[in-house]
Amino acid sequence: MTRSSRPSPEVGQLLIVGFDGTEMTPQISSLLTRIQPAGVILFARNIKSVEQTWRLLHDCRKCISTPLFTCVDLEGGRVDRFREVLGPAPSAADVYATGDRKLFRKHGQMIGENCRSLGFKVDFAPALDLAFEASRSVMSSRSVSADPKEVVKYARDFLAGLRIAGVLGCGKHFPGLGEGKLDSHHELPVIEKPLKKLWAEDIVPYRFLQPQMPFVMISHAAYPQVTGDKTPASLSRKWISDILRKRIGYRNLIVSDDLEMGGVLSAAPIGQAAVKFVRSGGDLCLVCHREDYIAHAYEELVKTAEKNPKFARRVDESARRVLTFKNKSAKLLRRGKAPSDTTVKRLTRNLWEFSEEVRLRAPNAESITAEPTTAEASADKAGA
Repeated sequence: MTRSSRPSPEVGQLLIVGFDGTEMTPQISSLLTRIQPAGVILFARNIKSVEQTWRLLHDCRKCISTPLFTCVDLEGGRVDRFREVLGPAPSAADVYATGDRKLFRKHGQMIGENCRSLGFKVDFAPALDLAFEASRSVMSSRSVSADPKEVVKYARDFLAGLRIAGVLGCGKHFPGLGEGKLDSHHELPVIEKPLKKLWAEDIVPYRFLQPQMPFVMISHAAYPQVTGDKTPASLSRKWISDILRKRIGYRNLIVSDDLEMGGVLSAAPIGQAAVKFVRSGGDLCLVCHREDYIAHAYEELVKTAEKNPKFARRVDESARRVLTFKNKSAKLLRRGKAPSDTTVKRLTRNLWEFSEEVRLRAPNAESITAEPTTAEASADKAGA
């Protein structure tokens, strides 16, 4: 922003966007060129083959003048965007059940290598939510343990594996969905838990891992005993600025969960949700599907910044943070070479061998080829 608070093209640096289709179209190209988002995110609906995915991300990069966050939400198990092109990857719970920390790191490295080979440089994983009974039907194999120290062990090694592969990871869903009984893709989970207990349980992974997480994703759950109302954490200054930034000391990028989810749209329309997230201290608004929602979010950010100098400064702060992070990560974000057939065969073989090792080491773990539950199917199609 300039001192006169007029919006600059950097407003787009507060958005990561998704879209339909498996190839670049004039409509998508026009949208990306006009908004100049910080990143794009692809889902299973966009991924039909390795070569096609790499080409689509390459075409997205050509529309954007700054280094681009090419993002995917890939945890393994039932949230697996590459299942149809490389084969199924074990879930976090499957790998954790082996008890082998070398396999925890190998899980992150293997998923990271698959991401990088297809052209993705950001993986919105791992989930740090505690595996409490309340959320079992929603989170299932995405959560590894009800013990926060065990979650830290798995996530630390998984994040290290991603780093070895040259991929940026993300802790989610702050401050924690472990006590959430509803799926935030559709409804607003209301978690009645005091801050003292959250701090000693759900928030522990963020406290211990904060220097190692390039991104933290904010949930669309409400915590009335902390905020005094049913405002989602993703729209809460108390959660984002006061607790995550100041009390925990997190210094990297804060991204919303998908602002198209029912859990947040029940609290605010898409444009207002984007403004409230940024006003509360967030950096990157995730809008994963509809072009009209992307446009509304962008236009509301621009309009609010034009009218409100204080908000314009807040936009400028996050835009600078995003661009500084990109500059520091420029080498990692650079486009690589398209994967050869030999590379794809190697990735597929390595993934199969790793999955077999996990299956043999943890025979009581849930089958990696199991069909997604309703909640997990929602996560696999949109949102994070």
